[in-house]
Amino acid sequence: MAAPDHTPDDIQGKTAGTAPVPLSVLDLVTVGAGRTATDALRTSVNLSRLAETRGYHRYWVAEHHSMPGVASSSPAVILAHLAAHTNRIRLGSGGVMLPNHAPLVIAEQFGTLEAMAPGRVDLGLGRAPGTDGATAAALRRTERLNEGADDFPEQLAELTRFLDDDFPDGHRYRRIHAVPGPIQATSPGGVQSPHRPPVWLLGSSGFSARLAGSLGLPFAFAHHFSAQNTIPALDLYRESFRPSAVLSSPYALIGVSALATDDEKEARRQVMAAALNMVRLRTGRPGLVPTPEEAEAYEFSPMERDFIDSWNANVIHGTADEVRAGLDDLQKRTGADELMITGNAHSGDVRLRSYELIADAYDLPKAQAQAQA
Repeated sequence: MAAPDHTPDDIQGKTAGTAPVPLSVLDLVTVGAGRTATDALRTSVNLSRLAETRGYHRYWVAEHHSMPGVASSSPAVILAHLAAHTNRIRLGSGGVMLPNHAPLVIAEQFGTLEAMAPGRVDLGLGRAPGTDGATAAALRRTERLNEGADDFPEQLAELTRFLDDDFPDGHRYRRIHAVPGPIQATSPGGVQSPHRPPVWLLGSSGFSARLAGSLGLPFAFAHHFSAQNTIPALDLYRESFRPSAVLSSPYALIGVSALATDDEKEARRQVMAAALNMVRLRTGRPGLVPTPEEAEAYEFSPMERDFIDSWNANVIHGTADEVRAGLDDLQKRTGADELMITGNAHSGDVRLRSYELIADAYDLPKAQAQAQA
């Protein structure tokens, strides 16, 4: 298989300010009660611009389905919108749930994104559905809910072949090409760049960690909702790693739930609202992200209170200095090469303020926004 035309610099971030590792953003495009999806997407545009001007390395959106409070069912569409409003920051999926899609479709979508934003698109892939079983069955048009996930390595190999346009002679897809893509560079008069987005594997357990390591790919772990598995998965990734044309050594980022506010009490109020949203999601009652006032008035059952305590134990929150200390400690404990911060709150303004405060805490640069091309 031909080596992809990108370098480790496309993958490995650069530290800024006093941060111990590169800092990035994971956006779930959350929709608060009383707000619309349009409001949420407007916040995403503003947040991507803020992240770019303040020195965050990359900005990813995650695929979710059938969740009223999460408006990110179509990562490629959102990323195209963000590409039109940014100039430099890397944009990517964190991730696309590959079993929900035909590999050729994903190759075409991300080839198009690469043409829109050359050299700054990441393709993060997961094997979970990003939703409940019934919705996954509807997406995959099957009654076998595990269909697709079991074939993830084969799907990944097929997607990679489409991205590189290198199916071997005799393969049934040899004459099928993902466009935009490398075939345009080899056509008469072709000037299409063969560059393609780097592939990342995402996971919340050991499966993708081992697969990413064996293939020499970068790995992103969902610490923000599977904290107990973080260190075992990262250890497995590093132990399994085999150098490749993509990376000579392991590179792992972790998703981190963190929210900074101007005072500690307000941080607790915001985090409780986000936690109530998770309670409802985990008990089959997904909805819009509630307000802090609604969370304060809610009567949690003992079981719900236990869940809240466990969930919030892995949410780094407080003042900017407290969040910085928590992020520093987490990075030291895990050895993560990059921290991807997701800040969930009812209000878009609160989310924007959080990323600004974290940037200030690490002395990240304050570059001026450039005019859009």
